[in-house]
Amino acid sequence: MGKGKEDDPSLDPFEIAFLPEFREGRGPHEPFVNEHGVVIGDHDYDSPDSPLNQWSTDTDPAVMAGDQWVHPYKDIGFQTAENREYFEQGIEPQAGIFMHLDKNSAYRAGDPLLSTEEESPKQPE
Repeated sequence: MGKGKEDDPSLDPFEIAFLPEFREGRGPHEPFVNEHGVVIGDHDYDSPDSPLNQWSTDTDPAVMAGDQWVHPYKDIGFQTAENREYFEQGIEPQAGIFMHLDKNSAYRAGDPLLSTEEESPKQPE
């Protein structure tokens, strides 16, 4: 069996072989410190100032959301089959893979709210 891109020894274990069009303007290859003082790209995410190490009932989980928590080359999310196919081979993800084909989640969206005494019509089958 030949060596594929996934077997490239120069890549970090969390890194994939991006096609050239996905390498431009991505950011640094090396780990960096984000605005919260957490090293991103070292795979530990265990800096003393990390919200994970300061967590309490008062911590807003949104503080852990956003691009400042994602390394542009070494994020575990790149390892999914869909992301590898897209970034390494240029295969677009299939649309609708997370849809409920038998449910219309927008059914009656925008309709006025019914009083509690009125019966809500059932979604058509």
